[in-house]
Amino acid sequence: MRYFFEKLKGSVVKRVGTKKYRILFVSQYFWPETFIINDLVRKLVEQGHDVTIATAKPNYPGGDVFDGYRAWGIERERFAGSVDVIRVPLWPRGRGGSKNLVLNYLSFVAAGLLLLPWLLRGRKFDSIVVFAMSPITQVIPAIPLKWLKRAHLAAWVQDLWPESLAATGFVRNPFALRVVGWGVRGIYTCCDTLLLQSRAFFEPVARYASRSKLVYYPNSIALPSEKAESVEIPPQLIEELRENFCVVFAGNIGIAQSIETVVEAAALLRQHSTLKFVLVGSGSRLGWVKERKEALGLDNLVLAGRFPMESMPEIFEHSSALLVSLRDEEIFSYTIPSKVQAYLAAGKPIIASLRGEGARVIEEAGAGKTCEPENAMSLAERVLELMSLSPAEREEMGSAGLSYFNEHFDMDHQARCLVEILASRADI
Repeated sequence: MRYFFEKLKGSVVKRVGTKKYRILFVSQYFWPETFIINDLVRKLVEQGHDVTIATAKPNYPGGDVFDGYRAWGIERERFAGSVDVIRVPLWPRGRGGSKNLVLNYLSFVAAGLLLLPWLLRGRKFDSIVVFAMSPITQVIPAIPLKWLKRAHLAAWVQDLWPESLAATGFVRNPFALRVVGWGVRGIYTCCDTLLLQSRAFFEPVARYASRSKLVYYPNSIALPSEKAESVEIPPQLIEELRENFCVVFAGNIGIAQSIETVVEAAALLRQHSTLKFVLVGSGSRLGWVKERKEALGLDNLVLAGRFPMESMPEIFEHSSALLVSLRDEEIFSYTIPSKVQAYLAAGKPIIASLRGEGARVIEEAGAGKTCEPENAMSLAERVLELMSLSPAEREEMGSAGLSYFNEHFDMDHQARCLVEILASRADI
């Protein structure tokens, strides 16, 4: 990436300069759902650019449309003062099940194709960027907009398709996966640029797209502002974090996170009275975790519940270490979970039960300890190793992680980089 931007110095940077760049983001997911795109949009607006959002009705992760919104109809609102947010109808995810998920995905595609050309009529954009989390199908509504607006289309690829379908077991039939691969190839063909959140994405994506379209553009997060409103944390949780060696897992509690490994590690370490595993978040496996906690009598497993992003800095501040885990699937070795950046920014030592890019970043940063995924014994050993270190040694790890974050993932820098990438590639 550094090489890419050295090539940009001079003409491109001067050309972008203080020019207001017009960007349309197409994303099934957006505020008040919690995703990194929210902060990136804020930064782009702060830097003087004109941003419009085409999205759906918020319903992730709980499955119900958020209060104040309705599933059907078109809604408009403002975000960050000046960002026009256009919301198309959506079939809610519901409480799970493949039928609801498929309808959820297809409803955004159908509503986007039918409504967005009309809703965005008369508007001009320099580039269209799709925040391409799963499913990759959410790029489809942006394709006709690219042609209608004569704009550069970039997909910010967050997940590998069709590999992610096979890894999660959502699609198992080899022929069906091949058909999905053909669809992915068609979608990538219609994109002008593919922004890859991980260097390890290059080879898998290159199976379906020209290498000339591929650009490394990692995820980033915005550090909390001093002006941000403080969110009250329950006193009992703060007390738990302060008085024990607490390993905090924050985020989705689902299948991909191999939460079973975390529960098993907690069971292995239950004899350490001052050691606690604190799970902050919710997800499809939370009910199972509650059942196992009760069945095994795991007093060292604390289920803190969900908290808004604004609460995370304080929770992280009082933690002893931060935990990230994934299943032992090849596809997950390609990704850098977004929580890795959040953990690095928190300046706390990290324990990573995963392979590949996420582990590489933590090891390269010197920010913590890694172990094999889905190996509870190995995870338990790493926790004890970290616990045995002096506070100064753990603080040194956290500081190294923060320094690495500032150099590679700072949101202000990444927002400027995005505009430079788009402006330069629009001329290709």
